Amino acid sequence: MLDILGSHARIIQSRGLTTNGLLLEFAPNGNLNDYLTAHPDVSLEQRITWCVQLTEGVDYFHSKRILYCDLRSDNLLLDTNLNLKVSDFQGQHFSINGEIILDALSLESTKEYLPREPADHSSVKTDLFALGSTIYFIITGHEVFPGLDKSQDEEEIERRFRAGEFPMDEHVCISITVKCWRQFYLSARQVLTDLVAIQEAVAGGESLNSIIKRVVPALNVDLSPPATSWLSSLCDGQTTKVPPPYRRAVGFG
Repeated sequence: MLDILGSHARIIQSRGLTTNGLLLEFAPNGNLNDYLTAHPDVSLEQRITWCVQLTEGVDYFHSKRILYCDLRSDNLLLDTNLNLKVSDFQGQHFSINGEIILDALSLESTKEYLPREPADHSSVKTDLFALGSTIYFIITGHEVFPGLDKSQDEEEIERRFRAGEFPMDEHVCISITVKCWRQFYLSARQVLTDLVAIQEAVAGGESLNSIIKRVVPALNVDLSPPATSWLSSLCDGQTTKVPPPYRRAVGFG
């Protein structure tokens, strides 16, 4: 997967194979989950920067026709300057025609998992759902449903997600997380646009209420989630306007 992705600021870099296995770029500040647990006083500005960097990474690997399939804070590393790097790629890579070229059989954890049938079916929208849960963790400092942490709670978490009972505690990115969970976004690029708008509003000193109401509004609009559109950015060189059947099924279209 790393060979396919090549060099990008938001992707951990491979240093090649050694006798001990794959050697990766060193990330001295560890993973984001551990870092936020140890540093709960991280500023809002830094948290939003991480959300932007994460979404830049998602937008990039989707452009390479790769689904991550297990997006969560444990798989995000921090370099010397606390820049975020997406690591541990074990998802799926698709051809231009929508055929699976490589499948590492990864699947999201319960709190990042979009309930669906079949249960192991991955798509752009399942990655974006997990992105919503990960942004929620970065901003709030805790996972969704923090009171549900035992294995026997997994059915209740899934029930809530299926019923649309998403966390609604007030935070600066609430509109974005809910739009990810409700599958209102068609691409990571759309999420990134909203995040940058929030980043600029926070830098400009806008209040939380102003940002929630003005920057990414329309949470209460009673609309069904739109069907995922044909994402041409995921199919470099493809000019066909109608995606192939398998790609439509997977969700790249």
